[in-house]
Amino acid sequence: MRPATTHRLSDAAFAALATGGGGAAAVAELCAAQASKHRLLVRLAAEESGSAARAYEALAELEAAAPEEVGRCLRHPAVGAWALRACQGRADPGRLAAVALAAAVRAGVACRLEVPVPGGRLMLPSLGLLTLPPGGPDRLPATVEPVPAEPVSGEPVPGEPVRGGGGEVRVGRHTFLVRPGRDGPGWQGLRRVPFGPDAAMTIDDLDPYRWPGGDAAGRLSEGRVRHWSACLGQAWDVLQARHRGVAGEVATAVSALTPIVTSSLEQRSASARGAFGAVALSDPADGTGLALTLAHELQHAKLYALSDLVTLTAPDDGRRFYAPWRPDPRPLEGLLHGAYAHAGVAAFWRRHTADPERGRYAEVEFARWREAAYQVTGTLLDSGGLTEKGTHFVGTLRDTLARWRGEPVSPAAATQARLRAEEHRTAWTAARPSETG
Repeated sequence: MRPATTHRLSDAAFAALATGGGGAAAVAELCAAQASKHRLLVRLAAEESGSAARAYEALAELEAAAPEEVGRCLRHPAVGAWALRACQGRADPGRLAAVALAAAVRAGVACRLEVPVPGGRLMLPSLGLLTLPPGGPDRLPATVEPVPAEPVSGEPVPGEPVRGGGGEVRVGRHTFLVRPGRDGPGWQGLRRVPFGPDAAMTIDDLDPYRWPGGDAAGRLSEGRVRHWSACLGQAWDVLQARHRGVAGEVATAVSALTPIVTSSLEQRSASARGAFGAVALSDPADGTGLALTLAHELQHAKLYALSDLVTLTAPDDGRRFYAPWRPDPRPLEGLLHGAYAHAGVAAFWRRHTADPERGRYAEVEFARWREAAYQVTGTLLDSGGLTEKGTHFVGTLRDTLARWRGEPVSPAAATQARLRAEEHRTAWTAARPSETG
């Protein structure tokens, strides 16, 4: 299999990312580095286990014939998350066989491997889940035989592969017809939803490695998938109209949406270092809210990927700091993430202050989060915990925020933003009387 590549972020990309944005070209550099990281983790996992060696060889053979299909499987966020855990001894390296089978289905190429089927379930990463009758062994031989592509009815989903039509997958004595994006007997396919005219995102609601937290939601109903698809289409329209650079960055970096549960009416979202390319979120309310969520989580994803290439903070020394967006004190790295993400939130609302319906709300959000992120960049710079690169990065971000602080908002919006900030600080202080006096 093609080896991992050594990556160095270009000076131009680092400078662009430090402003709080970056652009699709800079984000593409980060994505290329993450793709190599996945390859390296997969190779290390294979070296640690003889059961994965044959699967690694099969992937190498598949890549010679179908490099894009293999690359797409390896870039899938849940594959990176599994490979990391396998290298840590917390996941079965033998799952690499399932990755190879998924690549074979995508490529329309025959393949035969032994795969683990814990609990009678075989996840083909990026494609879907096979469920076998109960009572069988935990490892079985599996084969893939290509099947012809079916005529496409309706509009094709952007970004869908056209090389193969799926595969007939035989696991032990059981045979399944696997077609990407479609369910069948014993088969649940991951759904893909369009994001603009040239991209799509996978709703990963099946892979056991799709999200490291304990709040991953189960399978979405078809009705909820339609709602997510509609909101994602609206989010594209919002981003393309007002935030074209962010739209390009999201289309480049985000490949999977992972449903999570929430106990409140507010939408929750999160990102994880070990699942680059995935955004975890609860049911979106509307397109604007989802656009904001993507803009926010994109910032975390960029910073996670950047931190794999450039050291921005010194090792954690145990100090914790006030964050104007959290109820809990944060370590320096977490504080940096919050400042970068909320600079992205401020940038989002900055473009909506003149909206007829949301203008007043946007003004308050812009005023609050530009000031909060600006104050935190000062804390970061004064902490002594940034590296030379980190100091340059935060200083550049602070310059961006300083320019935004000079942009006028209405007196009422400024007052409301200040009061909300004061309320947060007061509540935070009241919850820690032993720390404050």
